[in-house]
Amino acid sequence: MKIDLVQYMKSRYLEGNAPAQDPGPVITIAREMGCPGKKVAQHLTECLNKRLGKKDKWKWVGKEIFEEAAKELDLPINEVKNVFKKGRSVIDEIVTAQTQKFYKNDRQVRKTIGQVIRSMANDGHVIILGRGGVAITRDISHSLHIFLEAPLEWRVTLISEKHGYDQEEAKKYILSIDKRRAKYREYFRGKNTDYTWFDLKFNCMTLSIEEIVQEIIKMLEIRKLI
Repeated sequence: MKIDLVQYMKSRYLEGNAPAQDPGPVITIAREMGCPGKKVAQHLTECLNKRLGKKDKWKWVGKEIFEEAAKELDLPINEVKNVFKKGRSVIDEIVTAQTQKFYKNDRQVRKTIGQVIRSMANDGHVIILGRGGVAITRDISHSLHIFLEAPLEWRVTLISEKHGYDQEEAKKYILSIDKRRAKYREYFRGKNTDYTWFDLKFNCMTLSIEEIVQEIIKMLEIRKLI
């Protein structure tokens, strides 16, 4: 089940509910460009809900976090996304502040995104795809953090075929996205800290989505998160 973020945030985040006494469980999934993060999140959610029945329904959320942050800040969604695409200089900030009626600086945008993610993680039974989730929720004891990876050559071929890029274009595109995602995680907790480390890593070239999901479920059982 994909999360109904509008209803969720209305009842949890926007009402200013206090953080849960015992936050989680929460699963975060980060991935290298070309790895099937969305498909893993979808299938994992389906398997968990089938297994648990009506009890403790799991949800997954990804890019909708940007949409909720944009609403909260009264900004166009592209403005929120652009904060993490490229680092803006002081000059960029000044120009933007002078040309936009409802200007919000990058720090405000990042803070709001972090608050949205943390609120969902505190409530629990949620799978957060990307958006720096590992860095924001790493201190929650009832959590599991997944990283999906694969050899660069395999990902280049995949992206080249999917988007019609030549090999060099695909490689540049992949490396730029990987770098952006790493910086996203580093922003919230710093470079090379324990808060950007993962519990499990899976090679998407050699493992199927089903195999990855079943291994994640086994670890959730071992950690007593389900």
